[in-house]
Amino acid sequence: MFGFGILTGVTFLPLVGVAFLLTQKGDNEASLRNIRWATLATTLATFALSLVVWNGFDTTSAAFQFVEEKSWFGSGLVYKMGVDGFSMPFVLLTTFLMPFSILASWGVEKRVKEYMIAFLVLETLMIGVFCALDLVLFYLFFEGGLIPMFLIIGIWGGKRRVYASFKFFLYTLAGSLLMLVAILAMYGKVGTTDIAALLNADFPKEMQTWLWLAFFASFAVKMPMWPVHTWLPDAHVEAPTAGSVILAAILLKMGGYGFIRFSLPMFPDASAYFAPLVFALSVIAIVYTSLVALVQEDIKKLIAYSSVAHMGYVTMGLFTLNPQGVQGAIFQMISHGFVSGALFLCVGVIYDRMHTREISAYGGLVNRMPIYAFVFMLFTMANVGLPGTTGFIGEFLSLMGAFQANSWVALIATSGVIFSAAYALYLYRRVIFGALEKASLMNIADLSPREIAIFAPLVLITIYYGVQPGPILSATQASVDNLIQTHTALFDAVKLAAAGQ
Repeated sequence: MFGFGILTGVTFLPLVGVAFLLTQKGDNEASLRNIRWATLATTLATFALSLVVWNGFDTTSAAFQFVEEKSWFGSGLVYKMGVDGFSMPFVLLTTFLMPFSILASWGVEKRVKEYMIAFLVLETLMIGVFCALDLVLFYLFFEGGLIPMFLIIGIWGGKRRVYASFKFFLYTLAGSLLMLVAILAMYGKVGTTDIAALLNADFPKEMQTWLWLAFFASFAVKMPMWPVHTWLPDAHVEAPTAGSVILAAILLKMGGYGFIRFSLPMFPDASAYFAPLVFALSVIAIVYTSLVALVQEDIKKLIAYSSVAHMGYVTMGLFTLNPQGVQGAIFQMISHGFVSGALFLCVGVIYDRMHTREISAYGGLVNRMPIYAFVFMLFTMANVGLPGTTGFIGEFLSLMGAFQANSWVALIATSGVIFSAAYALYLYRRVIFGALEKASLMNIADLSPREIAIFAPLVLITIYYGVQPGPILSATQASVDNLIQTHTALFDAVKLAAAGQ
């Protein structure tokens, strides 16, 4: 590892693949085949190395593990990496989903080498976000991820790809500039950007308020929360299939991870004070975006609005400030990564065949695509939160936590379960059921062996963790318990304030 640890290996191994791809010349079939297989092999190797980290990870400890630290050229800044119960699941989620994204991109023909390089660079930056233990390093990874995704949408996207890519970039960059100012203020106050040290720092209450708002501006846009969510549907609609998968499954989770890593533990007074605001924005997102999803005619846009609604459960759960809510929020993020990624892959399957995402262009697909109909049904049910799937566990725990914090918030949020069933089942009925009447669909082919290979692991994992959520919950439990116990007095205060007592 050239003097570095295994986390550096996991983070930067995709760049080794980039170096190999840069040696490939020409765009003949042999060269393109080498590029595709080398990219897939790189993502598989990265996932395998992340499993080595997981194998040595102690789930009973809330401390940072596999810590590595080096000075940046004597500048006072440090390169520091490590994982705990909050970050380890997201590292695994990232490395697990990347090979499926590459397999889903097998049919890309435009600038294949550059496309694969963009995804490998993006993987390094995403893993770095979850492993960084220095604020400056975190910010570099966090912002750096905008560049490859901007290119993926802007070059390989749909007709309005330039508009969507600039909207995505400007929204997320604008929010993050305030976070940069907050980082400078924290360094000025404490004299370090070491995250472990900052977790033990005692910021004054007034300063916490401003720091919390600055970080909130960045994380709220990233998730995204209502009303700064409008960039997401455009980005999803125009992004290529694999871009939508990674955007929904990983990039949106960086906002939730930021709340867990920074806002809740570093600014507990401000988190307690602003919890009612987050509750209000969360329930608006759950109800409003679910109703908007109901009237969509584009399949991708409907699923994009669904993602905003599901992220509402995440923010609600996090700021309940109790173990059930926080555990449920983290589980919901992991589940949403599997389920939303799979749903966008389902859209990609029929788009590759028909080159349209309009719901009205389909109908009766079960007659020609029975395997596809089953797969789409399973992930639709998981998106609704059907018991026995991962979607149920996250929503149920989040609502349990919300009920303890504020019963009215829980009541309104529960209506989102009904709305999600309405738009998801309405979509499924229009696309899959009914008579096969459209001439263009008469010869549509069912899932290919490559597509089955993509969906099979996602189907199994969605069911397995829906029935057996223990491995995910146990991985995060020590860190969640430590967070709650450290700030019990403040978190109890917010429960009383939220309940109006």
